[in-house]
Amino acid sequence: MVNWVRGWRMKTYDSVLSESGVVGEQVAREIFSLLPEQGPIVVIMDRQGRVWASDPEGFSALKVDEGFLAEICAKIDDGVEPVVAQRDDCGIVAGQLAGERAVCGYVFVVLRQSTAESTLLRVDLAEALVNQMSLVAELLEKSRFWRKQQVRQYAANPQTVVASN
Repeated sequence: MVNWVRGWRMKTYDSVLSESGVVGEQVAREIFSLLPEQGPIVVIMDRQGRVWASDPEGFSALKVDEGFLAEICAKIDDGVEPVVAQRDDCGIVAGQLAGERAVCGYVFVVLRQSTAESTLLRVDLAEALVNQMSLVAELLEKSRFWRKQQVRQYAANPQTVVASN
């Protein structure tokens, strides 16, 4: 089965050790609260295989194994994007979660009660959601970069903190 991180909470030391894990967790935190309850299930998987799902129970019920996800990820890594797959009565549209500087992982949009035909009709909308999540990842990366720059500047010149107050 899939190695789950329940919801978006994650242990602090895992976040510190993995930049993509941090971005994946942050994107999950920003996006999952905005999704409608009966809408698509959005799943984020980082490069280390940690998974965050907007509806962990709903995604678990699909009984998606690591091999199935690995096949989709391999296709994405080979340049096929978006990847469209069918699992029982759910359509899955997947793509890369990438910021400006790094590939952070993968995004899976699970369309509930969707036939193969209806999934293909909605693939553009799901792909737009995947792209928006990458945009959020890019903005989070930039925010982290500028925060680090600001801390370095304050560390190098502590007088700037006093002068700005």
